[in-house]
Amino acid sequence: MEVAAHTLIGLLNALVSLVSGVSALVGVARPAMALAAGEQLNTAVVFFARAYAARAVPLSAVLLVQLAAGAWDGLAPVLIVAGLAQLGDAAIGAARRNTGMLLTTVLLAAVHLGSAGWLLTH
Repeated sequence: MEVAAHTLIGLLNALVSLVSGVSALVGVARPAMALAAGEQLNTAVVFFARAYAARAVPLSAVLLVQLAAGAWDGLAPVLIVAGLAQLGDAAIGAARRNTGMLLTTVLLAAVHLGSAGWLLTH
């Protein structure tokens, strides 16, 4: 049972990490995609996209390397940090009234935090 759980945790968190990392890179390449209709692209938006990527890309890379290496012992703390970062993104989505961002990041946070919880208790 634990082997199946580890496989599921590995696959789900790899997918979530890829979504987060790729989204960050897309945001740097096309920062206007994060804007609501009618909002203008400006230096603050570009700065935010770069700042997000500076956090998301390395965190995604660390998670992917740990998952690929099967480094289960040190995975839970990294998943907690990643989950909390996603909750921070959810708060930004809520403040901007961006429902898609809010729902997506809450789901991503749930995967990371739920996985960390399972790893810490099994």
